[in-house]
Amino acid sequence: MLEFNNVSFAYDGKTVVDGLNFNISQGDYLCIVGENGSGKTTLMKGLLGLMRPKSGEITMTGLQPTQIGYLPQQNSAQRNFPASVYEVVISGRLSNRGIMPFYSKKDKQIALSNMEKLGVLPYRKKSFRELSGGQQQRVLLCRALCATEKALLLDEPVAGLDPLVTNELYSTIKSLSTDLGITIIMISHDIRAAADNASHILHLQSRQIFFGTTAEYTQTDIGRLFIKGDIINA
Repeated sequence: MLEFNNVSFAYDGKTVVDGLNFNISQGDYLCIVGENGSGKTTLMKGLLGLMRPKSGEITMTGLQPTQIGYLPQQNSAQRNFPASVYEVVISGRLSNRGIMPFYSKKDKQIALSNMEKLGVLPYRKKSFRELSGGQQQRVLLCRALCATEKALLLDEPVAGLDPLVTNELYSTIKSLSTDLGITIIMISHDIRAAADNASHILHLQSRQIFFGTTAEYTQTDIGRLFIKGDIINA
């Protein structure tokens, strides 16, 4: 579905992450981990087509950057967005609308179906800004799902949430991969949760230092060090 071959990215000619050699298949759940400044955000921009590689090649098969549903980190402006839950969710269909001035019947059906899958249908008429943090993240995940049937890119989706809500959201994200076959690419500082949920791990330190299955990662020195010591969360 997606393959990186000797890819590097740079700002103003200065390489910030290199040695990227990994591939993602349909239905994989890849967690990208690494400390601040390790290149996670830069790689995310590359996946979304917002940055071109300095070198190497990115190959997408049956997938375009515009077909990747994206859930960014929340900010205060998003949390206070004055729209209904339904309006927020269906806006995920904008990239599929083309030149049509209105949402189609199909758009509305997809929005309602995804709202039901993620348990947000009961408060579809509520104001988004009146929801709890966990409810808002679930709504935004639903919005991202409306943009794609193939792949979701999630940037620290549980940041700021309490442990119970965090576990519930992780469970929902995992079910999208296992039950619906949607490819999940998640950027996270939570290495322990990554080990519990993801099928594959990509570990960055301004270069690729590991890519493989989660089971393989837990048997490496770097995997054992980070999981046991929880260094990334420090």
